Amino acid sequence: MTPTETYYENLAKTTMKNLEKRHFECHYCKTAAEATELAMSLVPSGSTVSFGGSMTLAESGMAGLLRQRSDITLLDRSKASSPEEIAEIYHKSLNADYFFMSSNAITSGGELLNIDGTGNRAAALIYGPENVIILAGMNKVVSSLEDAVSRVKNVASPINAIRLNRQTPCAATGLCSDCLSPDCICSHTVVTRRSAPAGRIKVILIGEALGY
Repeated sequence: MTPTETYYENLAKTTMKNLEKRHFECHYCKTAAEATELAMSLVPSGSTVSFGGSMTLAESGMAGLLRQRSDITLLDRSKASSPEEIAEIYHKSLNADYFFMSSNAITSGGELLNIDGTGNRAAALIYGPENVIILAGMNKVVSSLEDAVSRVKNVASPINAIRLNRQTPCAATGLCSDCLSPDCICSHTVVTRRSAPAGRIKVILIGEALGY
């Protein structure tokens, strides 16, 4: 293995041990291909499935694989033709059997940190879908909640603001200014310190750099 692969694997072991203490179901896959194969196997035929906005799901191929499955009911907002239809999908997603997402950051101590603009993704993480499956590259793992917040505000959010063509200070400067801009994508900050019920949230750590 390369030094990076060994580092990711060692850090994953530490992180998973702490996630399991907090009642998350955990898995580690060296590659995105292995991770998506595992994730697909967790979703039985006949399930209703949805997913939040995520570059990790796009880059790993997870979103595309879900769209290819004919044996599930997929609630896919990319197929919506109006803001009203998107809102309807958001609400229906809260009753899905499986909800897929990434996490903006994960602490090595086993906590999830997510910052949302609309809040539909955070809402599904907290309550509603029977199962939540999180795919996250090891680049998302940090040492503390403080580091997690800093990572999201000063790395993930500026890049996402640029990607979404949002007119925010962070898109222009690369740094968070704690703005109240109409285009702000940081409305809700959610720390998930344990999975309740136990095993509802399933975290698949991937030994690659994925997403922002």
